[in-house]
Amino acid sequence: MIPPVVADTGGLLRALACTAGGTPTFPEYEHVLTSASLIIVPALVLAEVDYFLRENRQAMRKLVAEIFDPGTRYEYEIPLPSDIVRALELDARFKTLRLGLVDGTVIAVAERRRVYRVLTTDRRDFGAIRVGPRLGRALELLP
Repeated sequence: MIPPVVADTGGLLRALACTAGGTPTFPEYEHVLTSASLIIVPALVLAEVDYFLRENRQAMRKLVAEIFDPGTRYEYEIPLPSDIVRALELDARFKTLRLGLVDGTVIAVAERRRVYRVLTTDRRDFGAIRVGPRLGRALELLP
């Protein structure tokens, strides 16, 4: 098992994507979900995933059921007001990246929880970010 991860929208969508036959479309992303000791799903990520799955309500209902099932390794994370403030600080600090609130919240939650592994497709933005009090720690991008 790999240590906990924070899920970003693109990473979570890829991890859930399957062919018509049920084979994972992106097995390396799916592997992160099946091997992580904990998958932290920030609330704003879940809202964004819902937007992208608006044509596939069955998949969205399944994901929500899994996230809120106490027997799974998912943990739904409601952002604290301090996470929102931190997200806006990071957005301003790294303004050329144009992070926005969802990505900023993913980073703020990762920083607060000290879970520096992020399941994401956005290597450009998340790879440029540094977290911590002195902005000295890079995030580990998975897969």
